[in-house]
Amino acid sequence: MPSKPDLLSSGNIVLTGFMGTGKSSVGREVACRLGRPFVDMDVEIERRAGKSISSIFAHDGEPAFRRYESELCRHLSDRRGLVIATGGGALVDPENRRRITASGPVFCLTCDLDEVLRRLAPARDRPLLDVDNRRTWAEQLLHSRRAAYGSIPRQIDTTSLSIDQVASQVLERAFSICMPVRHPGGSYPIHIGHGLLRGLGQLAREIGSGERIAVITNTTVSALHLPPAIESLRQAGFSLFVCTIPDGEQHKTLDTAAGLYEQLVEGDLDRGGTVLALGGGVTCDLAGFAAATYMRGVPVIQVPTTLLAMVDASVGGKTAVDLPQGKNLVGAFKQPALVVIDPDVLRTLPAGEIASGMAELIKHGVLADADLLVELETTVQTPQVWENWIARSLQVKIDVVEGDPYERGWRAVLNLGHTTGHALEQISGFHMRHGEGVSIGTVVAVRIAVRMGRADPALPERVAAVLTAHHLPVECPPVSSQVIWEAMMRDKKKRGKALRWVLPRAIGEVEVVEDVPRQVVLDVLREMGAK
Repeated sequence: MPSKPDLLSSGNIVLTGFMGTGKSSVGREVACRLGRPFVDMDVEIERRAGKSISSIFAHDGEPAFRRYESELCRHLSDRRGLVIATGGGALVDPENRRRITASGPVFCLTCDLDEVLRRLAPARDRPLLDVDNRRTWAEQLLHSRRAAYGSIPRQIDTTSLSIDQVASQVLERAFSICMPVRHPGGSYPIHIGHGLLRGLGQLAREIGSGERIAVITNTTVSALHLPPAIESLRQAGFSLFVCTIPDGEQHKTLDTAAGLYEQLVEGDLDRGGTVLALGGGVTCDLAGFAAATYMRGVPVIQVPTTLLAMVDASVGGKTAVDLPQGKNLVGAFKQPALVVIDPDVLRTLPAGEIASGMAELIKHGVLADADLLVELETTVQTPQVWENWIARSLQVKIDVVEGDPYERGWRAVLNLGHTTGHALEQISGFHMRHGEGVSIGTVVAVRIAVRMGRADPALPERVAAVLTAHHLPVECPPVSSQVIWEAMMRDKKKRGKALRWVLPRAIGEVEVVEDVPRQVVLDVLREMGAK
């Protein structure tokens, strides 16, 4: 993951994009404010070549110029603490883009083509502009570079902004984390950073959201976090209305979804509009499900306000509602257009909800990040750790869902702890938090793995210890093991009559198993407190 917090403080800040978008002017301003060296790649290439770019194109050809660019990208990617303005085509090359992206946050500046042409009208020193019809040429060149520019998650539209305004936006977001998630239909960015809720409108504007936004939230969240979100969206020029849904897993139903559809119709949201989820996992699930089905699909932005939703429900595209027979039995895959995570909102979260979210972080550490698990075992929760922990946890999930976006295979590993966890939630009437169920379910899975000779006997104790340290339960409630088994058998993750178990063999190594004997499961449940 290139944008880890340790890199954000010392890494380069890079501006790229089409000519005329303001890369050099903004770069100089950013460098001045930070007291950092500024590198304009075109100027540096001229210095190294001992001739102007026009001369390089005229005498050596464009391939020679691109070689200079690649050499300079290699050099700059090994340095830190710079502000860099690239040439318009420098990061079209995938290898150049990979190297520069690894050196620090990259911003792609965009601009309306009419404004670009107005800005470039006086230019006489750009060899690519030496054409008869600048508009036709610019349209063609921009089209050829669109995919490369679009692959850069941090985008800023400079059309109507001053140099100072663009520089301020760069600085606001340069020290946050931006993680791209790729899926068969394209990609979307996850932005993680303190105070990002106040920048929600600009982030929504940059992904091309329609002018009308339906903000879906509940009464608890609306009292805490709705005002800054609305202010930011309105400042960015959006027309919006608020849809309120009840809070709690017991309300994640088709009836609630039907009521939500009615609010969307009453709010006059058409297919050009956007749904925005502001809330926890239930809100993210319901908003995503509504966005997937309303008018056969509208874009959705996820703004999770609980730790659990930040590392689970808001990312990956799975949306669903519950039926009386089980959790998430009716749903759809709906990839978000944008995810915005502001760890500052966690300050308002009750301790029990923080603990519930920690279950998913710990699960991701057990799945694929042994170093993260060590941090969770040894580091105290403070506001300073959230960005790093959330990003590390999300990277585990991103790596899995990018390889299996529709859960046809390996994505099932993300269900570690969920086979038992979902059953316990349902049996409790959803009074048990999701993370509490996952915590117990994870210990069940590890103990089953040991029973079947697939894991070290010391593993359950280690996993239970880190869960306990974060105030999570590791014993079953005193309910019938047979009742738990029957609830598990209604789980959507089973194949035919066989339950699918995600069993840890070691930290960072899991397997999906379908041949776990019923008696082994019942014995483990009883060992852990079930009747």
